[in-house]
Amino acid sequence: MPKIMTSGLNLWYGPFHALKDVNSSFAEKKITAIIGPSGCGKSTLLRVFNRMNDLIEGVRVSGEVSIDGENIVNAGTDLVLLRKKVGMVFQRPNPFPLSIYENIVFGERIHGERIKRDELDASVEMSLKSVLLWDELKDRLNMPALRLSLEQKQRLCIARLIAVKPDVLLMDEPCSTLDPQATARVEELMRELKNSYTIIIVTHNMQQAARVSDDTGFMLLGELIEFGRTEDIFTAPAEKRTEDYITGRYG
Repeated sequence: MPKIMTSGLNLWYGPFHALKDVNSSFAEKKITAIIGPSGCGKSTLLRVFNRMNDLIEGVRVSGEVSIDGENIVNAGTDLVLLRKKVGMVFQRPNPFPLSIYENIVFGERIHGERIKRDELDASVEMSLKSVLLWDELKDRLNMPALRLSLEQKQRLCIARLIAVKPDVLLMDEPCSTLDPQATARVEELMRELKNSYTIIIVTHNMQQAARVSDDTGFMLLGELIEFGRTEDIFTAPAEKRTEDYITGRYG
């Protein structure tokens, strides 16, 4: 069974029909890239998976979105547990104005009860090791997180998610503010993390999608035009609209 599936998914922002009959499946412990021109619904689709669109007034959803076989658009869905299970990394790193240590344990302090200090210490070490930051930061855990470089901030935000033990990592243009070297390091990190997590990444960078993803979906005007193995999408797309976008005829 796929980790995530959508069936007949539609979403409206007021009268605007942003997602149109999206049917898709996302494999477990793989990286799936969602590509397409600006305004095509990529980020909206990503935010469906942890119900972040609920925070926008006038949003209406129909269809099904299942994670591990459970329809998460049901009214009875526990959104706190859902957002613990499905974490999100945003376009710009958003560390809290706290120490590195307190950033990472923030989620655990909210979700957990009476967690012992040695358990928090172990979680910080595990999370920083997962994002390849432990050696750099282990002697600076009390330093304000806002003093880190952009790349380090983005890795820290991923570590903060990992600390609460999610199943899925959503990444919305996670490298758009990074230089090429930092982008390469974050891409390397993604490839490491997919051994433990299901990752869905929205990107305008088609080269990035080709480099890091196992599967790719192409969206246009709210529709999922084509979805399949990344190699097939980029070398032998079945849809002419996909080929036109990949070859630069528009977008």
